[in-house]
Order: sequence, then structure tokens, then C-alpha cells
Amino acid sequence: MKVLLLEDIKALGRKGDVVEVKDGYGQNFLIAKGKAKHATNEVINRYKAEQRNQEEKLALEKAQREALAKSLEHTTLTMHKKCGESGALFGAITKEEISLALHTEHRLEIDKKHIEIPSPIKHTGEYKVSANLGHGIHSSFTLIVKGE
Repeated sequence: MKVLLLEDIKALGRKGDVVEVKDGYGQNFLIAKGKAKHATNEVINRYKAEQRNQEEKLALEKAQREALAKSLEHTTLTMHKKCGESGALFGAITKEEISLALHTEHRLEIDKKHIEIPSPIKHTGEYKVSANLGHGIHSSFTLIVKGE
């Protein structure tokens, strides 16, 4: 019996492989557990079409993130926060505040989980903040913190 593997199976094959297995193993274990499908031409063609669609979506998403990274490189974000006489802020600037400010001022959607601050921002001044946008794409922008 030929089956199309839907996930990696040790000592049998990798996801997407068409392998020959004994009828009982294929029917009673692999197909019953949802680890494989009976390898007909229709199933194989549908699987290949799904793989192409996923690759196209991934390429589109990567292109969008690269465009976001380029626009983020030229961004300067200015934030105002209460501070003392020495320039020390009352509280630190958080990733969530930076994400919200980027959205409101520059219309850039970056999740707070993707923003990387090397150390807590507790003083006024200029800082370099980086963003890990996924798919190996990194970008950085300038954050200027001014006191009120």
C-alpha cells in the first residue's frame, strides 16, 4: 500500500514522501492516526497544490516584512514622558508604549513581542531600538525620549 506521509515518521520518511508500507500498518496505524493518507493521484496533487499555496503566502509575508523593515529604518519616534530634574524618567518606557506610539504616529504595526530594547529606557535622550520582524528580518529605528 502506498501512503502520503502528513508528518515526519522515524525510520519511514519525511512529511510529503510517498512510501510503500504493509497494508495493516498503513490502514490501522498511519491512516487511522491521521499521520498519512492513501496515496492516490488526487491526494498527491492536492498536497502539492497546498504546498505551493503555503510557499506563495510565505513569500508574500516575507516581502511585506521587508517593506516594513525599510520604512522602519527611516523612522524617528519621539516620546514625551514625565521626568525629574536630572533627566530620569518616572518609570521606564515599555515595549508596549513604543508599539502603540509607532502605530499612532507612523501607522506601523509592530507587535510589542518583536521590539527589542537592549536595556530599560529610564532617562531622556536618543536610543537605537531594534525590531525582529520574523523570517530573519531585523530592523532598527531611532527613539528620542523627551521630558515633560
